[in-house]
Amino acid sequence: MRPTRRIFAAAALGAAPLSVRAQVSNPVKKVHYRSGKKPEKTPLFSGAVSYGNLLFIAGKGAHFDGDIKAHTKHVLDEVEKELVAAGSSMNKVLKCNVYLNDLADYKGMNETFLGRFGEEPPVRTTIAAKGGIPGDSLVEIDVIAYV
Repeated sequence: MRPTRRIFAAAALGAAPLSVRAQVSNPVKKVHYRSGKKPEKTPLFSGAVSYGNLLFIAGKGAHFDGDIKAHTKHVLDEVEKELVAAGSSMNKVLKCNVYLNDLADYKGMNETFLGRFGEEPPVRTTIAAKGGIPGDSLVEIDVIAYV
């Protein structure tokens, strides 16, 4: 980083605690395992990864029979479990991506989604995935949060 950028970055972080400044200046990638320990074999992908104070949660689906409201509730519950396990919460979600199997489920998904992220919900993108969601889920959701 050039000296001028360091000065501006330091000024921007001046009021931040030392631990936050250290995370920003020297971020570290950390994989959060549900079991708390690294699996013996390399997984296909990681379910939750943090980098500095940002937390990335992989897409969660609902792989059982049910309607869009049941699937959305289940998926949001699973996202919340991952966030809490990694030291975050639904209120700390900055970005949310929603993938619907069928855009006709948009209204039902929204009814269940409303209020789950607190009074100041995250930025959100919602699409209908051509070809469907893996595992026959009606909805898949991934998020980016801070810790």
